[in-house]
Amino acid sequence: MGAADSSNDGTKNQQAELMSSLIKRKKDAVVHSYSNGFSGFAARLSEAEAKSIAQKPGVISVFPDPILQLHTTRSWDFLQYQTEVESSSGPISGSDNASPKGVDTIIGILDTGIWPESESFSDNDMSEVPSKWKGTCMESHDSTSFKCNKKLVGARFYDDSDEDGVRPSGSARDENGHGTHVASTAAGSPISGASYYGLASGTAKGGSPGSRIAMYRVCMTDGCHGSAIMKAFDDAIADGVDVLSLSLGSSSGLEVEFSSDPIAIGAFHAVEKGILVSCSAGNDGPGPATVVNVAPWILTVAATTIDRDFETDIVLGGNKLIKGGGISLGNLTRSPIYPLISGDLAKSGNTVVSEKNARYCNPNSLDGTKVKGKIVLCDNRDGYYSLTEKLTEVKSKGGIGFIVVDDNARTVAPKFKSFPAAVVTEKDSNEIFSYINSTKKPVASVLPTVTIANYKPAPLVAYFSSRGPTYNTHNLLKPDITAPGVAILAAWPGNDTNEAVAGQAPPLYNIISGTSMSCPHVSGIAALVKAQNPSWSPSAIKSAIMTSALQTNNLKAPITTVSGSVATPYDIGAGEASPSLALNPGLVYETNTADYLQYLCSVGYDKSKIKLISNTVPNDFSCPTNSSSESVSQMNYPSIAVSNIKENEIKKVTRTVTNVEQEDATYTASIKAPVGLEVQVTPNKLVFTNNSKKLSYEVSFKASSKPKEDLFGSITWTNGKYKVRSPFVVSTNSQGV
Repeated sequence: MGAADSSNDGTKNQQAELMSSLIKRKKDAVVHSYSNGFSGFAARLSEAEAKSIAQKPGVISVFPDPILQLHTTRSWDFLQYQTEVESSSGPISGSDNASPKGVDTIIGILDTGIWPESESFSDNDMSEVPSKWKGTCMESHDSTSFKCNKKLVGARFYDDSDEDGVRPSGSARDENGHGTHVASTAAGSPISGASYYGLASGTAKGGSPGSRIAMYRVCMTDGCHGSAIMKAFDDAIADGVDVLSLSLGSSSGLEVEFSSDPIAIGAFHAVEKGILVSCSAGNDGPGPATVVNVAPWILTVAATTIDRDFETDIVLGGNKLIKGGGISLGNLTRSPIYPLISGDLAKSGNTVVSEKNARYCNPNSLDGTKVKGKIVLCDNRDGYYSLTEKLTEVKSKGGIGFIVVDDNARTVAPKFKSFPAAVVTEKDSNEIFSYINSTKKPVASVLPTVTIANYKPAPLVAYFSSRGPTYNTHNLLKPDITAPGVAILAAWPGNDTNEAVAGQAPPLYNIISGTSMSCPHVSGIAALVKAQNPSWSPSAIKSAIMTSALQTNNLKAPITTVSGSVATPYDIGAGEASPSLALNPGLVYETNTADYLQYLCSVGYDKSKIKLISNTVPNDFSCPTNSSSESVSQMNYPSIAVSNIKENEIKKVTRTVTNVEQEDATYTASIKAPVGLEVQVTPNKLVFTNNSKKLSYEVSFKASSKPKEDLFGSITWTNGKYKVRSPFVVSTNSQGV
């Protein structure tokens, strides 16, 4: 029902009347009501009731409650190291603020809950909870003792009664691990000696260790309910958080329009109240147009690797060493004395089993008499059965070791616990297959995993990280940014026996991958920027993170994908986020509510509905008569996307930048444009003074011939101290980019 407006009794009365009529029908019809950041409610309705309510005055939209999914230490040291590498090649910002703490900012996290006893959430040496915090630490409905402190300042959960009015035992306690991992990545206290059974040992810390954490448990065993997500947004706005972090969303291809998207709706109202919202881009890569959480008011985060590898070596007969990956704590001897066989040579005698199925070690494809006591080499390139199912097939048939061929899995360090197992690339597998086929009695061993630091090249774009262009939001470049999301070590619930290695206690820190892990990295950076610049708007913070991002790896070469191709803005947005560079960006692009309202015009909303959505709409606001997706290009966004360009046609966009430094400054534009695209910036010099803190410029694009593919480049404003970079993409596609 749109924006919450304390001065608008009409909306409040309409909401109360609708809810009252439903409660009269059935006591538990209303599940949640929203009144802090926006107005509305979630209720159990028949289809006829839903259609009827949709026609009532003051109702913007009625939609089914969707179930969204989770997008499932050294990473922070790597980001800082990358900044230092970049600084050696030219001037950078932020050099005077290398170790900020994010003191007293509050990061709200919508996830699976939290394990409050983890050392990562210790409040040692923390000051009292800031007075701006208005939230609560909800009492559990079960017998567990859940306590908040000066680090974990609040926790809420949204377990709803079922249709019979029965309420489950609820708690904000994490029974999954995901929320605990995310929270400690964003703002965990520094804990020395953290590791996963000795691997990745070091100090585990959040990106903003001085920040406070507020957990909103919106996800249950069946997923994350949209109604709970909206209620968490509504509560968080009233609670006083500074940043909201959501490592969850829809799957690619299942996105809905803004009016039915609980994350987009909740985020809009949060941003309008001054709260930055960071969301994961999704794990449906590497295909194009798979990115989700693409509303322009959301900071959308892709995932990359860090400079750490988990190496699991394979020793063949003759002591030939093959460098594999994955995490295995097996106990085979170093000497290659264990029989080795490939899946195709261990094919079951069942006539319906093909040699191909056996090569892939698919379920019920192997002969136990051929596998027992052997290490089995399996292919994983079919994509039909999971790696876990193949491992189970080998173990169930008596195999003592597992080698799997999978280029993608090699980059993300899958865990095999105590079973001897390794992942190898297709290139390295050729040597193993050749050895097996040329030897009467092939033997091998799989060694325990070791941690390799300073691995190169890094970062690489994670194969799973969802890619642009945006599927249903044209002329908007997404993702916005990328950050570490592969094999990240962070806190974990201390009672998770499912993650325990045989004979050992459950791990207190775990290693997992996903854009779920990259999102809290950026949320932590946002909290740092907010702490240093408390008056900045969410869009200014977003701009600072984007325009200061890095595009080179630790070899001082362009960031690439795992396949070796140079990463484009569809892969990494503006680049890899830098914690220190974002603190002093020089200039920022401020995207205000008016920009977002114009965006809503372009996607089909009229003035009357927009006035219901936002209570800050100026009286003289109106949607342009020719509003279309192309007008989105004019939004004052830190990146630029232009579509439907024709041969020799000129397209122009305008941007406005604000000087956020105290001194006068002169910035000069430099352009990096691809062959076949002429790009001009007018003026190409901006002179900022105390009387002119905001200045505008125009960019014109002209294609000398019709491009056969999307064209990428960048515009960078420099003053000798700061570099302010905006990526752009130009497309011939009439559907936009």
